[in-house]
Amino acid sequence: MMLSSSLSSMRSTKPKPAMMMSKKATMGLQQQRHRAGRIAAKADASDPFDTHRFLPIKEHQVSRAMSRRYFDDLDVYAESDVVVVGAGSAGLTCAYELSKLPNLKVAMIEQNVAPGGGAWLGGQLMSAMVVRKPAHHFLNEIGVQYEDEGDYVVVPHAAMVTSALISKALGNGVKLFNATAVEDLIIREQESGKPRVAGVVTNWATVTLYGHETQSCMDPQVLESKVVVASTGHDGPLGASCVKRLRNLGLVENVPGMAALDMNAAEDAVVRTTSEVVDGLVVCGMEIAEVTGAPRMGPTFGAMFVSGQKAAYIAAKSLGREVDMRGKMTSVAMSTTGGNIANGNGNAAAASAVNNTTAMPKISKNQAEQPTH
Repeated sequence: MMLSSSLSSMRSTKPKPAMMMSKKATMGLQQQRHRAGRIAAKADASDPFDTHRFLPIKEHQVSRAMSRRYFDDLDVYAESDVVVVGAGSAGLTCAYELSKLPNLKVAMIEQNVAPGGGAWLGGQLMSAMVVRKPAHHFLNEIGVQYEDEGDYVVVPHAAMVTSALISKALGNGVKLFNATAVEDLIIREQESGKPRVAGVVTNWATVTLYGHETQSCMDPQVLESKVVVASTGHDGPLGASCVKRLRNLGLVENVPGMAALDMNAAEDAVVRTTSEVVDGLVVCGMEIAEVTGAPRMGPTFGAMFVSGQKAAYIAAKSLGREVDMRGKMTSVAMSTTGGNIANGNGNAAAASAVNNTTAMPKISKNQAEQPTH
C-alpha cells in the first residue's frame, strides 16, 4: 500500500512534457533577448542606425491608404485620353512620349505584376541589350549609358533601360494598372457606320487567368478611352491579344503572324507598319508584325523604341495634338532623315535638345567588364 502510494506520488510530481517544452521555450526566448542585449551593448554608440525609429502607424491606415488611392485612380481613369495595353519596351516608350504632353490622361494596362515585358533581359536570358543605331539617340534622351560598337550600341544590362522608362513614364503622370488584364475591347459604330475602338474591358489578372474556369460569374469592368494603343507583343499565351480579338470580330481580314527571323528587315518593317489598324486602335511593337507578317526581330530593341514613339505620335495626331507632339519628340529628330517628325515645323528647340543629349557619357569596354558587387 505504501509502495503504491509512493509510486503515485512520484508520478504526480514528474514534470509533464508540455510544461517542459513551455519552460524550454521561455528560457530560449530569454536567452535570445540577453544575447540581443549584449550585441546592442557592444555596438558603436555613434552608429546612427542604433537609434533609428519609424514613426508610428496603425494597420488600418495602411489598408485605407492603398485602397483609397487605387479606387480613386480607377475613378479618374474610367475616362482616359489614351490607354496603352501592354507595358513592354514599345508600350512603355509610347506612354513615356505621351506623358510629355500636358493635360493628357494616359493609363497603361499590364497583365504581369512587373511592367517591362521581355525588356528586362536580352536574348536567351542574357543581360545585355543591343540597340541598333540611330535608336541610340533615345537612350541618350532617357539617360542610359552604353558601349558604342559602331553601327549598334550595347547596354550592359537591359534593366537599365526598362527601369529608366518605367520611372520616367510614371514620374510624368502615366497611371499603371499592373496585375490587370484586358479581356476585350469596347467597339462602337460611328455615324459613318465604321467601327471604332472606344476603350478596354479589364479584370484582375488572377481572375482572367484562373477565375473564369472555376467560378460561374466573374464580370469585368471598363475603361473608356479616345485612343487605345495595343503593344502586347507577338503571338504567345499572353501576346497579340488585341489583334486576336480584332480577327475574331472580323475587323481584320487576315492575321498571318510574323515571319521567320530577319533582324535587318524586321526592325524597319515594324516601324514602317506601326499604324492605326482600326479607328481608335493603334498597333505597335511586335504585335503589328502579327498583322503584317513582318519577320521576327529577335533580341534587338531599336525598333521597339521607335515603334512606340511612332504609336505615340499617331495617338497624339488622332487627338488633335500632333503639333504639340512634334515639339516634344526630341530624340526622333536625330533618328529620322532630316528630322521629319520632330522638326516638321522647323522646331529648333527640339533639335538643340537632342544635340545636347548626345553628349551623355558612354561606358568603356573595360568598365563594362568590371565585376559588380
